Amino acid sequence: MSGIEMDGFGALVERPDAGVRRDSAERWGRVVKPAGGLGKLAELADWLAAVQGQAPARPITGPKVLLFAADHGVARLGVSAREAGTASELAKAAVAGSAPANVLGRQYGASVQVIDMALDCDPAELPEAVTAHRVRRGSGRIDIEDALTQEEAEQAFRAGMTIADAEADAGTGLVLLGDLSVGGTTTAAVLIAALCGTDASVVTGRGSGIDDLTWMRKCAAIRDALRRARPVLGDQLALLAAVGGADFAAITGFLLQAAVRKLPVVLDGVVSAACGLVAQRVAFRAPDWWVAGNASGEAGQDKALDRISLEPLVDQGIAAGGGTGALLALPLLQAASLLAAELPEEPEKPQDLEDTEDL
Repeated sequence: MSGIEMDGFGALVERPDAGVRRDSAERWGRVVKPAGGLGKLAELADWLAAVQGQAPARPITGPKVLLFAADHGVARLGVSAREAGTASELAKAAVAGSAPANVLGRQYGASVQVIDMALDCDPAELPEAVTAHRVRRGSGRIDIEDALTQEEAEQAFRAGMTIADAEADAGTGLVLLGDLSVGGTTTAAVLIAALCGTDASVVTGRGSGIDDLTWMRKCAAIRDALRRARPVLGDQLALLAAVGGADFAAITGFLLQAAVRKLPVVLDGVVSAACGLVAQRVAFRAPDWWVAGNASGEAGQDKALDRISLEPLVDQGIAAGGGTGALLALPLLQAASLLAAELPEEPEKPQDLEDTEDL
């Protein structure tokens, strides 16, 4: 039995303010001509107004990239172009400031934080602030064994909640949610296939850029893990323990607590989409607090986003993960918030002048 009251999230998560969203939408008619001239930017501004609770939306302040890092035991089956157990190399690059997320973050004013949940390396190789939430070293091979124990899944889930609370308390205006993993797209595909009721082949993508033979191994691993996932579909924490991982449990906990705290989130790729799908099963209103950043080209991501009714803001086929896709959407959100905050409303014309112009 879980020590976390999952049902409580359904009651705690509220929808963004629909009245504020309506006020924001109506205001555009007094700001921009022709009506609808700003297209999707206006819709993004309306979403930002609703999640911020004010119209017009205020400019985005303190955007933060959170990268949950872990190695997955299933990578030992040769399902990735990267060698199993090497996600620490990705994490070290991000810590050093040389990852794609760091480059884009510097350009767009977003800080980057790496959170080691289950990297397969000596924790001494990384700063203590990075390893503070580590649950274990790597995870089980989900085709034949559980990724985590129930206790480890709960620990990771609570860590995600704690991080969401910390960001909300710090006044973070927007979180861009990514992952650093080897084997993560395989794990994500298992969760998505299980929750959407599809076959392995439907959700098996190319991930890190795999060839046909590797794709077939990946598909077989997903098929085998699905057999282990289906018996625990009714218990989200048990599902994350069986075929997820510490990063997946933490991201799911983060997404749910962020929705409770009314903290807006941009999803990155297939891993965050899979966690969003799990979180939606817990609290159906939670996806109202998220937007999807980038279409990665992964079939599983398409399936998950369709199920939670989110459409990617950009479609550049960025499959690198690591928050890159979410960051590509940040300038659009920044533009939407600035236009909403700074464009003035047109003054109302006197009634008699309007009548004269109609003649």
